[in-house]
Amino acid sequence: MSLREAVELPAVAASMDGSVSIEIEECCESLCSSHNSYEWLNSIMDEGNKYPCLGSQKPKIQTVQPLLREVETNKKSYDPKVVSIGPCHHGKPELQTIERLKMPMVRQFVEKWEVKIDELYDEVVKVASDARNCYAEGLTEKFNDEKFTRMMFLDGCFTLHYICSIVEGNHEELKNIRQLALVRRDLLLLENQLPFLVLRVLMRASFGISRGEDMITAFIKRITEPENCNQQHPLGSKSHPRVQRQEDKDDNEHVHLLQLVRRQFIDPKAFEIGWVIKSRWSSRRSAKDFKTVGIHLKPSKTYRFTDVDFNSTRTSAILTLPRIVIDDTTKSMLLNLAAFEACPDYANDLGVTSYICFMDTIIDQDEDVKVLRSRGILMNYLGSDKHVADLFNEITTELAPNPDAYLQVKRRIENHHQNCMKTWIAEHSVHFRSPWTRIALAAAILAITLTVAQTVLAAYQTYLSAYPPKA
Repeated sequence: MSLREAVELPAVAASMDGSVSIEIEECCESLCSSHNSYEWLNSIMDEGNKYPCLGSQKPKIQTVQPLLREVETNKKSYDPKVVSIGPCHHGKPELQTIERLKMPMVRQFVEKWEVKIDELYDEVVKVASDARNCYAEGLTEKFNDEKFTRMMFLDGCFTLHYICSIVEGNHEELKNIRQLALVRRDLLLLENQLPFLVLRVLMRASFGISRGEDMITAFIKRITEPENCNQQHPLGSKSHPRVQRQEDKDDNEHVHLLQLVRRQFIDPKAFEIGWVIKSRWSSRRSAKDFKTVGIHLKPSKTYRFTDVDFNSTRTSAILTLPRIVIDDTTKSMLLNLAAFEACPDYANDLGVTSYICFMDTIIDQDEDVKVLRSRGILMNYLGSDKHVADLFNEITTELAPNPDAYLQVKRRIENHHQNCMKTWIAEHSVHFRSPWTRIALAAAILAITLTVAQTVLAAYQTYLSAYPPKA
């Protein structure tokens, strides 16, 4: 009999001593409990339909998870310093200076591209409903349709005008913004994202999608590959490949800038294959300690966080790491990329999070930063090497990496450490690499040899004196 039948057709048992009512009451309580369980189980199935499985829908723009925000040393990295984009921080008093500049910048944007402002606004009106659906539930409730559309229009035009001016090197158009680097920082906050479909319709109506993609590409290259970028990248430049698109073309409409930045850092195929052999990576292997076991560091050819490799020979090994520039905005960018990966509706390989945690195992003290700098892997524009070491030690708090990330590299490093012969050869080759050290060693060996010889000769002479040879 099914659970429903048990609820609908209760059985009644009676006895001769008049205990019928008691048994009926107990039976009713049991059936009531069964009925409640049945309703509860049904509610699971009903509610489950409202929340599709991870990866089956496009991720929403969300707030930072509370667990990450509770880390005291990192909490300020998630909040905008100068400009609000979108609904999460809209209207904050400390952001009103730039907020008042948005209208003049929209006017510059409209005049520069010679478009009619009402026609440009109408394009945003057409996608406003879809844009609202790009945000997690509750983030846009306080905005009616008109206020939300106006916010999307102002923030979209402001963002494009800022990006365009930076890429073209036309800072005159941004002369009223005193802290341009902080604007760029704020554009990469998880809670400061604008649905890319808003930017797309504005680009299409002003300077065209193709030109807009080149502009976005050049801007993101400045963030992800700063050392490779020239001072100016005119729109339409073909010097860099365009930002990678989603395999599903429909996904383009729901992408935001932070996700595009992440794509340039992470090869989506890097962590696809899980290794059956588990890593024995049980202890920290700092950069300065690598030298003592014959591991040399070398910069990779790219800035992609997934470009990590390890190759060894009988006596030495090379660990290849991506180059990274550390400045005042790096901590905020890395933390917000990690926060994006931690969103509950975003199925991903935790590539950025895994890179941060891997670098934390390599960087323990300022001496490790010095080693990475000397090898051209890390460019420090932040301050002292200790500041950089502290940065990596702080941002890994409450971060959990992908267990399969860099697994083969970790396994090879651990195997190299476990090879006693390699370790012994490497240690002694390091100690005696200097010619003066070798000379000193040779002299010490010679002195010991002469001392031993003198001792043996003296003992022999004493023996001869005590026991002279017979004639």
